[in-house]
Amino acid sequence: MPVPAAVRVLVLGGTTEARRLAESLAGDRSVRVTTSLAGRVAAPRLPPGEVRIGGFGGPEGLAAWMREHDVDALIDATHPFAAAMSRNAAEAAALAHVPLLALRRPGWVAQDGDHWHSTGSLAEAAGLLPALGERVFLTTGRMGLAAFAGAGLDALWFLVRSVDAPEPPGPARMAVLLDRGPFTLEGERELLRRHRIDVLVTKDSGGDATAPKLTAAREAGIPVVVVRRPPVPEGVPVAATPDEAVEWVRRF
Repeated sequence: MPVPAAVRVLVLGGTTEARRLAESLAGDRSVRVTTSLAGRVAAPRLPPGEVRIGGFGGPEGLAAWMREHDVDALIDATHPFAAAMSRNAAEAAALAHVPLLALRRPGWVAQDGDHWHSTGSLAEAAGLLPALGERVFLTTGRMGLAAFAGAGLDALWFLVRSVDAPEPPGPARMAVLLDRGPFTLEGERELLRRHRIDVLVTKDSGGDATAPKLTAAREAGIPVVVVRRPPVPEGVPVAATPDEAVEWVRRF
């Protein structure tokens, strides 16, 4: 009897969940997994299986790549704030008639003692800061720092933490801390204390790797400005964990 062809899965990656998904799928001989990385991080952690780095040239390019490589299923496991890529994935899946699943870790939930201020954008977050503190721990990544470069924020001092060095424009007064999670609670406590941080800004990325900063801020009574994540494109099913995504693939 002929051996069934392997299910070809394209994972749009760059997250811990994408790497864990690739690890699970790479051990299954009935699946051939390729992870695509955008190439925005200088030294990414490469997952098992096939890996491609770089953009596709928009939804049409992604659809063409999937047709050329006979992709059977597409999983959008990009960062929860990679809204443009998620829109491209939805459009490309429709163009290529390929089933699409979004893998999204659950967002964070405020707990007793938290002082959260929810915002819809980085610009809105920046506008709240003068009333909340003077020494800001900015953990929104190296992209989008221009939102915090306004003249109205010149009196504030920013500690910017990112994996790679940010490029201007950025806050007038800032220090850059290059680091990659996961972070420990003790480490976050010490960072807030050493830099005398009195307000934290973060995106609702979810997950455990960077959550300790929220606990440290709660313990210190520090307000947290949380930028809400964009919604998944309409009609796209969502898995909350890599295991759920694996089960979805096994239906093919």
